[in-house]
Amino acid sequence: MNDLMGSARRTDYCGQLGEGDIGRRVTVCGWVSRQRDLGNLIFIDLRDRTGIVQLSFDEHTPKESFERAFSARAEYILMATGQVVARQSINPDLPTGRVEIAVEELRILSRAKTPPFAIESHSDVKEELRLKHRFLDLRRPDLQQAMMARHRIVKLTRDYFDSQGFIEIETPILVRSTPEGARDYLVPSRVHKGSFYALPQSPQQYKQICMIAGFDRYMQIARCFRDEDLRADRQPEFTQIDLEMSFVDQEDVMALNEGYMRYIFKHFLDMELPLPFPRISYKEAMERYGSDKPDTRFGLEIMRLDDLLGQCAFKVFRSVLDSGGSVRALCVKGVADRLSRKEIDKLTDLAKTYKLGGLAFTRLTSEGESSSFEKFLTPEEVAAIRTRLGAQTGDVILIAAHTDDQVVSAALGAVRLELGRRFELYDPASFNLLWVTDFPLFEYDDEDGRYYAMHHPFTAPHVEDMALLSTDPGACRAQAYDMVINGVEVGGGSIRISDPTVQQQMFAALGLDEQAARARFGYFLDAFDYGVPPHGGLAYGLDRLVMLLLGRDNIRDVIAFPKVQNASELMTQAPSPVDAKDLEVLGITVTGPAQ
Repeated sequence: MNDLMGSARRTDYCGQLGEGDIGRRVTVCGWVSRQRDLGNLIFIDLRDRTGIVQLSFDEHTPKESFERAFSARAEYILMATGQVVARQSINPDLPTGRVEIAVEELRILSRAKTPPFAIESHSDVKEELRLKHRFLDLRRPDLQQAMMARHRIVKLTRDYFDSQGFIEIETPILVRSTPEGARDYLVPSRVHKGSFYALPQSPQQYKQICMIAGFDRYMQIARCFRDEDLRADRQPEFTQIDLEMSFVDQEDVMALNEGYMRYIFKHFLDMELPLPFPRISYKEAMERYGSDKPDTRFGLEIMRLDDLLGQCAFKVFRSVLDSGGSVRALCVKGVADRLSRKEIDKLTDLAKTYKLGGLAFTRLTSEGESSSFEKFLTPEEVAAIRTRLGAQTGDVILIAAHTDDQVVSAALGAVRLELGRRFELYDPASFNLLWVTDFPLFEYDDEDGRYYAMHHPFTAPHVEDMALLSTDPGACRAQAYDMVINGVEVGGGSIRISDPTVQQQMFAALGLDEQAARARFGYFLDAFDYGVPPHGGLAYGLDRLVMLLLGRDNIRDVIAFPKVQNASELMTQAPSPVDAKDLEVLGITVTGPAQ
């Protein structure tokens, strides 16, 4: 028996009491959110993960319990037993605001120091301080609600895929290092000195082997690890909703996953999603939105001007076009009076971070026109540009030119998103879901002088592009598809290669001869010798999905113990040096700065 608790046990959660409980004798446990001492009357707001209920103490409260209430401070942990009564001063902002507990017995289960910040929702305390004291930060109601929402989304996920015949199979965390893409986290082996495990970037090969093994439909809530730089929506360790299916094509995989999204939105947000989702090719997405994960909640599409300016006298545009580059534009409707020259300069600075030299502009205000380039063009060329863009008084035209098409796309894509945010061109509470398809199979790295797989080396090329694997890999399209929500890629997948000959061709295009491929993937290629069903799959970033469903803009708000920008965890101070004797057992010598 716990002496602190005595014989009493919690009967109810704080946030679940209401008018239907009036007259009941209950016992609640929780943390002191606030204590108000009015002399012969004391009120305590007691908080647990479900919410807050008010405890009241007056002349009828036993003396010992009244004195304990008097001594209670913020974050003390209490157990209170008493009768639920109607609250005299109703709090309409609190779900339990019409009732309170007239306490008969109060126990202090644990005392607490004054916390370094208030435990309240939507805190403006610096994130660094909150993450250092994450054990306190996680008491904040909004973070607790996020963790419980994440739990519910995972539960719904398992329910849906179970109903569709999927089997959850755990794959290893200590795996073989097969570097191709992001860097692996390496784990030294004590038994096999000089050899290392890797932490999985994804269960890709294992889930394909599950298909070869005949499990037909696999899923896993999988932990994954990538040693890469962090962003607002990326962590070095993250969670995937991982899927693989046999005897399917791309349409089958996409249809099943549209059903999953519809199920999640219905049961979590009570929102009906229309099916099927819109689709856009990678090429079209880059042309129209400057991104392979376009935010389609607003228009503001990028338009080409190449054919209008091929003979122009403006050297910047002409030289770019003569070199095979492109000139493209955005027309921002109705913002000329709000988008000053100074603000355009800020957008230009943003574009420059994408290797663009600058932005040309025209402002069509009600008081007159100003332009950085139109004086170099003929009136006919100016008129043609404005006609194509549909530009009118009140609009701003922004033009980018570069010899590299990808630079123009990326720069204008970033400017477009910034304009959408700044001028509130979309409803932040809305959701636009779509598929991006037909990705390039490869991307070329000028530094290394070789091709890399855009997704991974097991992605199947389009059937009609198969011949290009050996003659023109850069022109190959992949049977790959990404699911995008509001400009965020939440999931991606592909149909996999199931023909050993095609897999060898893929490795060859990546610069791996048969010997090198066997050295890295021998076990995988051996499995191909025993029959491979047609198969494909998809993986969602669970953290990103939860972030979007909750309307958060920081992925750390939906992860219990996140890492920060330098991949460290502030609460435990990980990573940390280890004892020299432990390194000696592993046969490792540290040459870096750690002491």
